[in-house]
Amino acid sequence: MDMPARSARVARKTLETDITVEVNLDGTGASRLELGVPFLEHMLDQIARHGLIDLTITACGDTHIDDHHTVEDVGITLGQALAQAWGDKAGLRRYGHAYVPLDEALSRVVVDLSGRPGLVFSVDFPRATIGRFDVDLFQEFFQGLVNHAAITLHIDCLRGRNAHHIAETVFKACGRALRMAVEPDPRAAGAIPSTKGSL
Repeated sequence: MDMPARSARVARKTLETDITVEVNLDGTGASRLELGVPFLEHMLDQIARHGLIDLTITACGDTHIDDHHTVEDVGITLGQALAQAWGDKAGLRRYGHAYVPLDEALSRVVVDLSGRPGLVFSVDFPRATIGRFDVDLFQEFFQGLVNHAAITLHIDCLRGRNAHHIAETVFKACGRALRMAVEPDPRAAGAIPSTKGSL
């Protein structure tokens, strides 16, 4: 099924951050990430690799204060870029899901390219930080992503003891779920995957 190029570039600048995101939904999983927040770079690399989404993100933010603004604004800008890249979603599967284990940890992510922002984030971390990264910021990242990609996203960690393992399973599963949702559906014949006729 032939589809137009599904890529986008978004630049977003505020008094707190200056961010540029480039995405290619039909990539190979390559990533180039310069955010000033190393653990988020590690996590976004998981989305790229497991989602087969080429991802280039540069961010300059007020990390001398803390990582909050940068993490949230990267989520916002990535959400905007994804929404541009998939356009009207004609011919796509729309829904995606994935379970991903890593040793003792297991997470499930379910996504709907619904056009309606909605996040359920049910992840309990056993500690407050991973290295210097504040685990509360994961929800801020996903809230920004959901709001600006206009998707419904359910994230559940089903079990896990190691905070790093839990985080990796969440981001790997997110990549896998997105990969499924944005795949062309050969049986859809280019139709919008909704009874309303639009998403």
